[in-house]
Parts: sequence; C-alpha cells; structure tokens
Amino acid sequence: MNHMNSHEYYVPGYLANGISAGIKEAGRKDLALIFSEVPAKAAGVFTTNCFKAAPVLVDMERISSGTAQAILTNSGNANAATGDEGYRDALTMSRVASRQLHIADELVMVGSTGVIGHPLPVDKIENAVEPLAAGMHSGGIPAAEEAMMTTDRFPKMSCRKILIGSREVTLCGIAKGAGMIQPNMATMLAYLMTDADIEISALNAVFKEGVAQSFNAISVDGCMSTNDTALILANGMAGNRTIRRRSRELTPFREMLFAVLNELCRDMVRDGEGATKLIELVVEGARTDSEARRVAYAVANSNLVKTAFYGGDPNWGRIISAAGSLGIPLPVKAVKLFFDDVCLFSAGQGTTPPADRVAAIMAQDDIQVRLDLAMGNKRFRIYTSDLSFEYVKINAHYHT
Repeated sequence: MNHMNSHEYYVPGYLANGISAGIKEAGRKDLALIFSEVPAKAAGVFTTNCFKAAPVLVDMERISSGTAQAILTNSGNANAATGDEGYRDALTMSRVASRQLHIADELVMVGSTGVIGHPLPVDKIENAVEPLAAGMHSGGIPAAEEAMMTTDRFPKMSCRKILIGSREVTLCGIAKGAGMIQPNMATMLAYLMTDADIEISALNAVFKEGVAQSFNAISVDGCMSTNDTALILANGMAGNRTIRRRSRELTPFREMLFAVLNELCRDMVRDGEGATKLIELVVEGARTDSEARRVAYAVANSNLVKTAFYGGDPNWGRIISAAGSLGIPLPVKAVKLFFDDVCLFSAGQGTTPPADRVAAIMAQDDIQVRLDLAMGNKRFRIYTSDLSFEYVKINAHYHT
C-alpha cells in the first residue's frame, strides 16, 4: 500500500475539476465536480442533526438506489436552513449537472458547505457548470478539493493502491472540514473514489464501519453540523474479481479504505480551527464499548483538558476528573494514565516522571494519551485537538 505524490491523485475512470463560480469572494474556487465515466456503486453516511441541509436530504433519498455517477459541490454557501426553496435549489443544482453530463438526474449527488441560512446563488452555479464540466480531466481531483474548502488551512487528500489478484485497485479520498467536527461528523464533506469492483452490500458495510472509526471518532469542538456528507463511489473499472462480503479480498480493500479515511480524519483534526496539536486519545480497559466511548468523549470535549494541551501543561488532574464525572464507577486505585509511554497517574495519585521527558512530550505536535480504566477489555480511540485563542477568534467573527 503506497502513498502517492501530489501529481498522482487520480483514479482510473474518474474525471474532476474545480473552478470559481463567484459564490466566494475574490475569484477563489467554489464549485467542484467529480464524475465517473460509468455509473458507480455508491454508499453514503450523513449527519444525524435534525436540521439537515437540503443537499443532504437529496443525497439521502438518492443513495438508497446504490448507484451514482457524479458529485457536484459548492462552497461559500451551505444551503442549510433555507426551507423549501433550498430544497428546490439543490434539485436545480443537480439538474444542471445531469443535463450537462447527459446522465440521469438521480445519479447526481450534491454537496454544499459554507454559511448557513442564505439562499443558494443558483444562477451563478447554473452559469458555471458548463465550463466546469468542459474542464474536467483525470488529474482534476486536487482542483475539486480546493473548490470545497472554506476555513480549511490546507487541502486533505489521500490515495492508496493495492493489488487484488493481478489487478491494481486505486482509492482516492478528498475531504473538507476544519470546524464543527464532532460525532456524527461535522461541516465536513468527504468523497472517496475507487475503481474497485465491489458488491454494494460489501461497500455499504465496510464504508459504515470505516466512517464509524474515523470521522465519527474525532472531536474538535463538540458541535455537529447540518451538512455532513461522506460518499464513496466504486466504478468497477479495475476489473478485479468482485469483492463480496464474505470474500477474502474484502480484507485488503478494508485496510486500504481505513488507511485513507484515517489519514483524512487526522488531517481534519490537525486543521481544527486554530488547533496546534493533534491528540490521539485511547481509552482502554473499559467494560463496554459504550463506556469506553463515553469516557473518551468526556475527556476529548473537556475545554479544560484542551486548553491545558494548548498551554503545554501535562494536567492529568483535568483528564482524571473528566473521566470520573460520568457516574461510571472507576476503580480509582487501578486506573492508569499515560502520555506517550510515560505514566502520569497510577495507584490513585500522580507519579513523578522526569520533568524534561514530560516537557518534550508536551512540545510535540502529536501526542498519544492512553487512559486504562482496568475494568475490562473494551477500547475506543478518538482524535481531538487543543483549544487555542485562534479558535475563539475565528468563531467569534464567522457570521451566518
């Protein structure tokens, strides 16, 4: 499984492009199109927020067919909380694309990201789709990624290849999202394209499982967006033997998918608004999956814990107190807390590790925190970020 250079973001059978339609200011790219040359198997996972944005409602309806061929996305406007008009606008957006691409309208997925509560400038999108489609090419994935970005500081792309039998199978993923990242995904869009030949039930199962342990196991600020959409298209053009739920080829495909999802979600947390550190928090030794998850979120979402990491303060007390606040009867004397490989809390009290070793860990951009509850064998991993002055600044001045 190999990483690819930036010029290698392409998947056989897919074309893409991103241009400026004038939705965002100053000529920044804001309209993206991804197109499979043949209809593809498609699976999706969406926000569980009650106030779902119009494009999410359209996609949820269409994905049930298990087939899609194009994804049209705009940034700069979320088309959320826009009522019936917003829903009609999402349908118009898809119709403009389907006509231009000469495919059935139901095969177009739509995505929108940006400010909430403003009508979508549909006319701008209608005018831009023709040049957008005309400029699609096999190397267009980075341009599509750029056109999806809002407050992102850097693009998030990941590509891998594997061999299935004698056939090379490629998977490429792009994502956007820097703020509002929480369980059940955030203002985040993630699109994955593969040329694998895979049965729809296998694709659905493995994609849901992958999203659960990647995008649904990260937390920047505990806010849940209205627009989250993760889609995967598989067009079968690799010509491999069909991957089925029970076939052994599912394992290497799953590993490749999880590696790409993991890379995208780590990048997303690293780009958490104003974040300076990526913290991998592992809660182990729990009695149940649910308890491991609850403890992990209690710690990851604690503003006291997050600000301590920002300040480089190895404040184990804040972590212990967040974990102990849930009413789960933790065996105080048996609980252990590690930062990387250094134990900071054990036998009911703080340990005294060498100060220079702890300071070196706290200075890293990436820190692993491991909390062993000593009650069972269940574990949950979550990625989170620190909380900086910058986060407050960004979100105090971001208007809907």
